[in-house]
Amino acid sequence: MGFFSNQLSNIVEWEQFRDDMIFWKWDNKEIKKGSKLIIRPGQDAIFMFNGKIEGIFKDEGSFDIESQIIPFLSTLKGFKFGFNSGMRAEVLFVNTKELTVKWGTKNAINIPAPNLPGGMPIKSFGTFCCKVDDYNILIDKIAGVKKQFTIEDVKERIMSMLDQTLMRWIVREGKDIFNLQANAYEISKGIQGDLDMEMQKIGIGITSFAISSVSYPKEIQDMATKAASQSMVNDMDKYTKMAMADSIGKGSGGNGSNIAADMASMQMGMMMGQQMANQMAQNQNNNQQQNINQNQNNNQQPVNPQGGGNVAKFCPNCGTPNNAGSNFCPNCGTKLIL
Repeated sequence: MGFFSNQLSNIVEWEQFRDDMIFWKWDNKEIKKGSKLIIRPGQDAIFMFNGKIEGIFKDEGSFDIESQIIPFLSTLKGFKFGFNSGMRAEVLFVNTKELTVKWGTKNAINIPAPNLPGGMPIKSFGTFCCKVDDYNILIDKIAGVKKQFTIEDVKERIMSMLDQTLMRWIVREGKDIFNLQANAYEISKGIQGDLDMEMQKIGIGITSFAISSVSYPKEIQDMATKAASQSMVNDMDKYTKMAMADSIGKGSGGNGSNIAADMASMQMGMMMGQQMANQMAQNQNNNQQQNINQNQNNNQQPVNPQGGGNVAKFCPNCGTPNNAGSNFCPNCGTKLIL
């Protein structure tokens, strides 16, 4: 009898388990006397009878179905195995781990932008995480008609509504097309809430949603780069401080030390340039002062070499120039001493 008993017994387990599967159903088999249930880490086993949950088992290990499982089943507590009879039930194995999925917009999303009637086309990429949240809803909506359900099935549902959801929250929180990355957290939380609300309808919860990048057309990226360059020139001190902070964050063992050296060289160059500009300005001021002094000297009256005061440069009577500094006009003899 022991030989025949071993031939009739079976192992109830998740066959060919894959990490990307949400659930897998062991069905269309009759559980015989002496059968074992095997639950591995990260799995729950749900016994179902006539489409209803009879019991949920979460502890990992190997269990004798007759002595350790049946006594806990709702309507099958009194079930007794016969020699040639077994229990026809379904066992749904659920992956309890949180699964991470990469996403990306299928097409460019046009968001409102000034002077662009058709909007600004952008693309976005990131990740989201999900896990089974409600077994009853999952069985009622999905597991009742499907043998297995994978993360690709979840991703397909997410992507069918993501573009519209993403555009709605970008328009709502993205106050400036160049500031979407700064508002990424608020946008992500809003999208997560909307997607979670929709996916809860099939018993799946969206535990997180993240935007990794937002890309613009090349023309817009070039314009943003140019604007950033102009801003850097206008505020070089701020740029160098940010670059130095970034190099410190990267550590001295990598490229951070090179960046720090570059920033130091840049600051030294800026100081030398400033000194040159100051020296040029000082030289220009000195030249201007010399010109002023020379003009003042030219306008002074010549001094009488014989004493007695200054002499006129021009004769007040005839207007003849007194280049020699004489006391009397060489033309009309008028006295030139002032």
